[in-house]
Amino acid sequence: MENKHLNVNLQGAVLSLQLNRPDSLNAFSPEMIEGLLFEIQEAGSNPDIGAIILSGAGRSFSAGGDVKTMGKAGSSETYEHIGKLNELVLAMRALEKPIIAVVHGFAAGAAFNLALASDIILAAEDSRFVMSFSQVGLISDGGGLYFLPRLIGPYRAKELFFNAQPITAATAHEWGIVNHLYPLENLEQEALSFAEKLANGPAKAFGLLKKITDQSATAGLSEILEQERVTQAMMVTTDDHLEGVSAFKEKRKPVFNRKQRVL
Repeated sequence: MENKHLNVNLQGAVLSLQLNRPDSLNAFSPEMIEGLLFEIQEAGSNPDIGAIILSGAGRSFSAGGDVKTMGKAGSSETYEHIGKLNELVLAMRALEKPIIAVVHGFAAGAAFNLALASDIILAAEDSRFVMSFSQVGLISDGGGLYFLPRLIGPYRAKELFFNAQPITAATAHEWGIVNHLYPLENLEQEALSFAEKLANGPAKAFGLLKKITDQSATAGLSEILEQERVTQAMMVTTDDHLEGVSAFKEKRKPVFNRKQRVL
């Protein structure tokens, strides 16, 4: 699917999705959101893809919503646009493959939330994160009101929503928003190395780990315990489990198969 607002590149088992509106700091467009949704959905059925990198071209990850178009859209247009953004967020969470957001410059507004919808966030040391919605009289969308309070608590989250003040990458790392920080010049290579390691991991285990971890935010302990029990009973029948055990005994690295099926 050709899309001028999204650069798509498959490097080995790593799919790179790069937001590509650098002149607008990669502000979201309908074409960009449609492209991301299409690629995420396609990745789910492509066994050659083991992990996804989400990044931005130019000076920043993304400014989020396009302020230049704000004030022109009515309620029905906005309802439809946010509906498509919601589809993207839900597709990202449903994808049983790791998504790594790679942030440099700013991740603002809905772009901050797009990063939160990913599974891992890697960031440049000088990057900034900001919930900028209140600056233009809006509430957070794109899942921010779900993800951020669960991650840093409701009090810190509300302060970020209310004040719309940027936080540094160091603060985001300290609060558990960002997994790892790197110098900007090393960020791309570090992200690719990180993604390649995940892409070559046990695909079925990673997919189920992601699914059950996400469900733990709203499920009770007994429900998660039973999911662990049922899932593990299935996982011990997989080739990846047998390969992992053999590799451990033989003191070598395991070679997992992304295309395997659970027996």
